[in-house]
Amino acid sequence: MLFRSVHGPRTKTSTEQSAKTRTVKIKFKKGWSYFIHHLREKHRLSIHNQHTDDEVWYMYISPLNLLAGLLALVLILFIIVTTTVAYTPILDFIPGYPGNKSRTMLIENIIRLDSLEQEIKNMQIYNENVALIMAGKNPVTRNDVQASDSLARSKNPTVAAIIEDSILRSQLETPGSAYSLNNPDAARKNLRSALELFTPVKGVVISKFEPQEGAYGIKLATTANQPVMAIMDGTVISSSWTPDDGYVLFIQHSNNLTSVYRHNTEVLRKVGDRVRSGEIIGYTGSAEPDASNKNLFEIELWHNGTPVDPQSYIVF
Repeated sequence: MLFRSVHGPRTKTSTEQSAKTRTVKIKFKKGWSYFIHHLREKHRLSIHNQHTDDEVWYMYISPLNLLAGLLALVLILFIIVTTTVAYTPILDFIPGYPGNKSRTMLIENIIRLDSLEQEIKNMQIYNENVALIMAGKNPVTRNDVQASDSLARSKNPTVAAIIEDSILRSQLETPGSAYSLNNPDAARKNLRSALELFTPVKGVVISKFEPQEGAYGIKLATTANQPVMAIMDGTVISSSWTPDDGYVLFIQHSNNLTSVYRHNTEVLRKVGDRVRSGEIIGYTGSAEPDASNKNLFEIELWHNGTPVDPQSYIVF
């Protein structure tokens, strides 16, 4: 027969718990003191001869000294590795890693690309200004063309001013100069001289260039049988005759410029002939003796298929 106690489990008294707590604290203090003492305690490290068992070398070292030595060795290795990576091209020998040489080449290529883009913009601005000057207009001033150029922002720019540009600028800005932009007639005369544009005939302009009203050239009152001269070197591309315009001659010049000569009584060149500037290509007048336009001459200039004002390029 089994008997079961009716009482619950025996509980620990407060005195027993306090005694156990003090025991744990004492053991912890003894263990920590032992650990500190053990770190500082020196041990003899010696080297003996294998055959004679004689002590060859010895030294005293503690675990604390050994730990400090290991930390110092790790620090020295870290400094050596960092210095080698930062100040030597060792990374260039690692496959697939962009070293200093690759980064330098990339930066140089970016600078070159930026400068080339700026040069293209400068050339476009220059071409636009030349076209405006040829049309007798004022060129557009661009003062900020170098603002975005990375090379132009350097402290010591390597591009020096060109003397010819300075002389041309002074001529363009000087009032009364033959090249002055404030004197369109003088500018056209200078342009005519530079392009060697010959005046085709001598006469008085009686009808101006008005393409909106179908007048694609200018008409001059001249004397009959006056020599007609080519304004530039070129090639005759068309020669025809109509009752209204008489003999008509088309000459193709360089830069997609075409000149048309109307109201001629005779032409001296045929299709395919080469002509020179100032060369006589025909005579003014009409083949009909009673024609009302026998003392009339008309010239047209076409550039890229668009009519332009001959008076902007030729002085009559």
